[in-house]
Amino acid sequence: MVTNLPAIGTQFVIDLPALDGVFASLRRRGYEVIGPTVRGPAIVYDAIEGVKDLPQGYTEEQEAGVYRLQKGEGAALFGFVLSPHSWKQFLHPSEVRLFAAERDGQTFRILNSPPPPPPRAFIGVRACELAAIAVQDRVLLGETYSDSVYQARRRGLFLVAVNCTRSAPTCFCTSTRTAPPAEAGFDLVLTELAGPDRHIFIVEAGSRQGAEVLAEVEHHEATPSEILDAEAAVKAAKDSISRKLNTAGLRELLYEKFDDPRWEQVAQRCLTCGNCTMVCPTCFCTTVDESSDVANQHAERWRRWDSCFSQNFSYIHGGSVRMSAKSRYRQWLTHKLATWVDQFGSLGCVGCGRCITWCPVGIDITQEAAALRADEEIAIAKGDAL
Repeated sequence: MVTNLPAIGTQFVIDLPALDGVFASLRRRGYEVIGPTVRGPAIVYDAIEGVKDLPQGYTEEQEAGVYRLQKGEGAALFGFVLSPHSWKQFLHPSEVRLFAAERDGQTFRILNSPPPPPPRAFIGVRACELAAIAVQDRVLLGETYSDSVYQARRRGLFLVAVNCTRSAPTCFCTSTRTAPPAEAGFDLVLTELAGPDRHIFIVEAGSRQGAEVLAEVEHHEATPSEILDAEAAVKAAKDSISRKLNTAGLRELLYEKFDDPRWEQVAQRCLTCGNCTMVCPTCFCTTVDESSDVANQHAERWRRWDSCFSQNFSYIHGGSVRMSAKSRYRQWLTHKLATWVDQFGSLGCVGCGRCITWCPVGIDITQEAAALRADEEIAIAKGDAL
């Protein structure tokens, strides 16, 4: 056991071999290491072995309805901004078997559920994604009834955060107060400094577990100059974020705008495909399906992700409550930015911009909120004129 641990909150420096050593240390401790890697035309989160699997030199072009992976000449491992994947898929999986049974003569027997996966270490968690995990913690662990599937996957999770040194045009995390640097909720946090004359990581432990892993690799305390360089890189990324979501009075505004004609305008574009809910790192809605074999000898119950954009989502006896695209889009946006506050005490949005990038028709949540506010301001101005 290491007794002389790096101080929590102190900034140190590691290099590429040491980062590989971090991965090796995590595997020795029994963690399955999950991180960003290139799969086809996108960067996804998947099992990785070490630095060689990270998307070195890759960036991406993102805009409303646009995602293009780009390979440059740079050496940065974390030069991209966000994957279409979110960490939600590992903690709140898209489908999970809840129950299985087999007929045994005149009775039936319950089959054992699959065991939970081994403890996992997430590599490259951004500040907005840490915030998203914290939101899901409140939703799935913090209420009267905890979700046992989420609880089993969340327990023992090791988080290696990475501070953004580049932003995407779709980011608006400064508006949701989830912008870098990462300040809490991690075991280790890295800031990458990749240039022609050096490739290092400023690293800080946020927990004893993080300090124990850091102690097993070569590291030295960061110099004031290195710390300033890291802070400047993060600040540059933060300052480059141009998309904004004005959250002042937004909850009340959305309640007042229930019948605004803007909902019909956005519905004319919305395909109700549910992409925004699938890529969102905080959406948690599910449905339950049951099935049996033809001989009625085996039955299963599965929980799967659902979306408020599907007609069946609001189905009750007699039909769906929200049949129109207008009502379903209004439900999604109002829940994210208004009723979520009433339920859980925070916005359901962390400003990651995935819903903007992965909407096939480029609907922008920040533009829609601004349009509703503009309508309100125009109405007020007309009233003053009268």
